[in-house]
Amino acid sequence: MRLETGLTLHVLEWGPEQAPPLLCLHGFLDNAWTWAPLTDAGLQDFRVIAPDLRGHGDSDRVGGGGYYHFFDYLPDVAGLVDALALDRVAVVGHSMGGTVASYFAGAFPERVTALALLEGIGPPQDDADPVARVRGWVEAWRRRVGQQPSALPNLDAAAKRLQAADGLLSVELAQRLARLGTHELPDGRRRFKHDPLHLTRGPYPFRAEVAEAFWRQVQCPVMYVEGEQSSYRALGSEIDRRLACFGRVERHTLPNAGHMLQRHRPELLAELLDRFLRT
Repeated sequence: MRLETGLTLHVLEWGPEQAPPLLCLHGFLDNAWTWAPLTDAGLQDFRVIAPDLRGHGDSDRVGGGGYYHFFDYLPDVAGLVDALALDRVAVVGHSMGGTVASYFAGAFPERVTALALLEGIGPPQDDADPVARVRGWVEAWRRRVGQQPSALPNLDAAAKRLQAADGLLSVELAQRLARLGTHELPDGRRRFKHDPLHLTRGPYPFRAEVAEAFWRQVQCPVMYVEGEQSSYRALGSEIDRRLACFGRVERHTLPNAGHMLQRHRPELLAELLDRFLRT
């Protein structure tokens, strides 16, 4: 779908076109197919709309001179909602996509009916030296610009790469996501679709006080879901402090799930989302 930002986003849809819309935003180095297990498990009464965010999956990369900051995704999300003629929409965001979703809900509270954050309350605060960070960003950009992700020998190797990053990912689902998330090269090797610029550390650290200004503007009900085995829970009481910025919020922990909880417990997550969205 071509947007006013000049980028074309690849968008997946499940469910009836006239059903209540549910916009799903994936996380860092992921893509829209991450939501397939969830839609397979439930949510049949919703129109699930899942874009590949810029620089991910089959959507456009930003091109020469461009980069990927959290706020750069907002015009894409707003443009997609407008292009689909959605006056109001429920939004689900995982990890990075959750942060983007919360910014959108804070900037445009009249457009969002419900907000579900799957461990999407922002990364840890980064208090590193900003000058050193910018210097490292420039140097990393010089190394990465114009590069392609490293090629892997075959589909099995790509699937094992996904499992190495996600210890709870099943072999079957790893194969499926690897097939959909990579390009096959003429020699049979596989290359993940994301822009290598994502692998550079951006110049702007996450600042909770900036995010909190958006969270306090959110007017809709909010649900926060975390994985029982996720390392993200190490944020501890900081999660409580951030969630307190929302007016109405409920919190759930999925057993036997890590950070990629939409892959690990799709049935239970679909049940939670269905109940939350209906109420």
